[in-house]
Amino acid sequence: MKKALAGLVGLAGVAWALKDVPRQLGGKPDPVHMSRSPRYRDGKFHNDKEVRTVPDRDSFSIRDFLFGGEDRKPSVPVPLVGPQSPVSEGVHITWYGHASALIEIDGAAVLVDPVWSDRVSPSVHVGPKRLHPVPHRLSDLPAISAVVISHDHYDHLDMQTVQDLTSSTSAVFVVPLGLGAHLARWDVPASRIVELDWDESHSVDGFTLTCTAAQHFSGRSVQRNVTLWASWVIKRGERSVFYSGDTGYFEGYRKIGAEHGPFDAVLMQVGAYDDAWPDIHMTPEEGVRAFDDLGGGLLIPVHWATFNLGFHPWGEPIDRIWREAKAAGLRLAVPRPGERVDVDSPGEVDGWWQALA
Repeated sequence: MKKALAGLVGLAGVAWALKDVPRQLGGKPDPVHMSRSPRYRDGKFHNDKEVRTVPDRDSFSIRDFLFGGEDRKPSVPVPLVGPQSPVSEGVHITWYGHASALIEIDGAAVLVDPVWSDRVSPSVHVGPKRLHPVPHRLSDLPAISAVVISHDHYDHLDMQTVQDLTSSTSAVFVVPLGLGAHLARWDVPASRIVELDWDESHSVDGFTLTCTAAQHFSGRSVQRNVTLWASWVIKRGERSVFYSGDTGYFEGYRKIGAEHGPFDAVLMQVGAYDDAWPDIHMTPEEGVRAFDDLGGGLLIPVHWATFNLGFHPWGEPIDRIWREAKAAGLRLAVPRPGERVDVDSPGEVDGWWQALA
């Protein structure tokens, strides 16, 4: 009897832990709507060239990924910077950790890939957990014109954050094709969802938001690539910012730079790279190469520090990109989580992360 009762309690616990998973998986995009994209074939989206999106089994260990490597975490708490006074002129970037950032151009703001949850997983109880707290509350943010999403992986598209922003702001969600199905399932009104294919744009509050190419993949379950992935050009007036999203290096950066540059700042993915998945996440050196292809500006590395999603040591991406930037004479800013960067006057890189690695 006791064993049976314990079993029932265990099953109830599992059911409770997984209760939000079906909703977290999101919605199912309409294939007819997706088929307007030339990248959509045979029920899936494709990169411009076929790349490997599944890790090489010979160089990938699930056990090591989940449980190994104390050097993949900071040795002491990560320093955070609290909210700062509003700004009305210039280009400012506030990095909240990982790929979440606020882009302010002359007092108007766009939020990219906001993830405020503790875990990046379909379950709030298991999966990669934050290595530092969120530096600002959502209520600390200024008025937001748009929320821009690069793709539907959990470390870039967070259900709870989307729901909170839906109720607390009037921002429109500008997303790659297919992600609207997820947002609709999470009760975002259709009037606030804009889906774009690569090379399409949407204008809001003086911003022109252009969906551009990336080399990656998508999926919130075992089904992959039924939604599109993207990078973004965020332009307002004569000022503009490029955000890479998640991507491997590809030749398309020259085209993006030629068509949409020059950029005042480039938010470039530099972390969670590995030999097991070389085509879908850039190394820091490839990030510098892509930055150069785009035509430069101020390089702000993202996709590091907040979640343990690779095998490399915690501070390695920034050590490597700082070395590359110094060798090439590039402008680089490495903000602490929550710190706002004045793109026109970013200050010197001070190596703050090195004492934590």
